[in-house]
Amino acid sequence: MRVLGVTVVEPVEVVAVVEEDDRVGFAYRTLPGHPVDGEEAFVVHRDTGGDIVLTVRSLTRPAPQQPWRILHPLLRVAQVVARRRYLRALR
Repeated sequence: MRVLGVTVVEPVEVVAVVEEDDRVGFAYRTLPGHPVDGEEAFVVHRDTGGDIVLTVRSLTRPAPQQPWRILHPLLRVAQVVARRRYLRALR
């Protein structure tokens, strides 16, 4: 990711993949060096009415290292903005 001309490394590892008839998605966990510590999952499914639904689950906390730990409130805002973009892209 690039922020204000600076490249931010966000190492992650995929820990689960969902491939079912009515659901697809994946989950990943952050690795050391990531700006936050935690896991995130993205699952797309079709509900009983035929609508497509995106579920995003995120369990994050401040990363243990600086400068990310002190910047966590700003990173939290960035997470919310990113989720809105995901939903907009789904439409």
